[in-house]
Amino acid sequence: MKQPIILAVDDDNQVLRALARDLRNNYRKEYRIMNTASAEEALAALKELKQKNETVALFISDQRMPEMLGVDYLTEAKKIFPEAKRVLLTAYSDTDAAIKAINDVQLDYYLMKPWDPPEEKMYPVLTDLLDDWQMKFIPEFEGIKVLGFQFSPLSHEIKDYLSGNLVPYQWLDMETNEKAKELIALNGLALKDAPYVFFEDGSYLVQPDSRQIAAKMGLSPQTGTDLYDVVIIGAGPAGLSAAVYGGSEGLKTALIEKRAPGGQAGTSSRIENYLGFPSGLSGAELSRRAITQATRFGVDFYSPEEVLSVTVKDNYKILKLGNGNELTAKSVIVTTGVNYRKLDTKGVDSFTGAGVYYGAATTEANACRDREVFVVGGGNSAGQGAMYLSQFAKNVYIIIRRPDLSATMSQYLIDQIANTPNIHVLPCTEITEAHGEGRLQALDVQDMNQGTVNKMPADALFIFIGAKPYTDWLELNMLKDERGFIETGRGLMKYPSFKKVWKREREPFLLETCIPGVFAAGDVRATAMNRVASAVGEGAMAISFVHKYLAEI
Repeated sequence: MKQPIILAVDDDNQVLRALARDLRNNYRKEYRIMNTASAEEALAALKELKQKNETVALFISDQRMPEMLGVDYLTEAKKIFPEAKRVLLTAYSDTDAAIKAINDVQLDYYLMKPWDPPEEKMYPVLTDLLDDWQMKFIPEFEGIKVLGFQFSPLSHEIKDYLSGNLVPYQWLDMETNEKAKELIALNGLALKDAPYVFFEDGSYLVQPDSRQIAAKMGLSPQTGTDLYDVVIIGAGPAGLSAAVYGGSEGLKTALIEKRAPGGQAGTSSRIENYLGFPSGLSGAELSRRAITQATRFGVDFYSPEEVLSVTVKDNYKILKLGNGNELTAKSVIVTTGVNYRKLDTKGVDSFTGAGVYYGAATTEANACRDREVFVVGGGNSAGQGAMYLSQFAKNVYIIIRRPDLSATMSQYLIDQIANTPNIHVLPCTEITEAHGEGRLQALDVQDMNQGTVNKMPADALFIFIGAKPYTDWLELNMLKDERGFIETGRGLMKYPSFKKVWKREREPFLLETCIPGVFAAGDVRATAMNRVASAVGEGAMAISFVHKYLAEI
């Protein structure tokens, strides 16, 4: 924690030096001592200190100064640091002004000049004031602050990016939070330009995207090498596993992630069936451990970064990145996973990021406190999301078209949901329309058996309705199944066009696509198991096939 500041102001340099000396002698272990001969300079410095998240514990000011009287200075200083204690230095002739200031500016004390010896005339008074200040002092959050409106889609994207990358931040709602209003006034900012992201050094970004935030935090590395043995596209469980094994086995490895590590698993509030974690763990924690492992083995991690295209030249794969750079690799593993399907219901698109969220948006869970929350979907992700949200929400309603959850959800989750009193499963139902002004406020919920429609108050809707592969960006002539999942291994043989693109004497390796040296693993692959453990296994397998491929080129 940063040391609180004691700020002394006196236009007489000789007095100021003596004051600063005495303050340092007694308080420098616990406080940072600052001093200046100019009240105007002090006020300018206070604004900068506020920007940098510093804290002033005590102001000491001379009364008679040419720029402004000490009482006037303390009045202005109080506006910036209202909790700081205020002490006025006075000559005998100024005691009337000091007494008046006790009422006018809530002056805490006045000290007569000279104060020798300080052990008798200064330290007891200041120590008592500082002890009182410490009793009420709550340290400011030291880190990134996000200022915005709760139901702003861009605010949600920023919070989602930071939390997905395990970056601590403080959310300040500009409508309700006094600290947010203070920062807005101090910097002369306009509400219409929100959201703002403030950093520890006092600087801020206006309506930033994830790439700008990453650059400011130093999270966007430049291209680390001219040629990689393997580049992994997508940092879900399969990609993270491939990165760990690639790095640990001596391959020059790069891992590229468009948003945040973990993929869909990374948004899970609790994974309880992953081997070796009997109490379960969050997707974010699993991702953090894996990224730590991968970087320890020398893997270059690019995030947020997007691969726009992959082209093949001879045996090399050229990856064009969103920042305009290119990477060259001997082999590529595609682990881009899947995206949640959009809910094609009237009104839902209007509130995406403003009450409607795809996946377990844990960043918005606290905003759901004591509110009415709906979850659409009957899979494990939906069940895990509902269990997590139930800790905050007044009620959580699970909307499913089936008569029950038994066909789509693990029994352990069904049992947990049944034993959670504020979770309500609504079988044979669907949402027909979303309503609201600026944000989601109500949902039309239809009973599919009776045909009746009930309009229910709704503050948030979390959607888990199946997934589609994230493969639209691939421009290679890559064979996919009818749903867009990448075919690999012997599954390629059923396609009549396979022989037109495969020109090797051998058959493709188990996880190899129809492009030699380009592999697919995890949920993006056709016939994948769609489990975290199987994705981790496929990521490790893909590296073993990369070794075999590199041995033949």
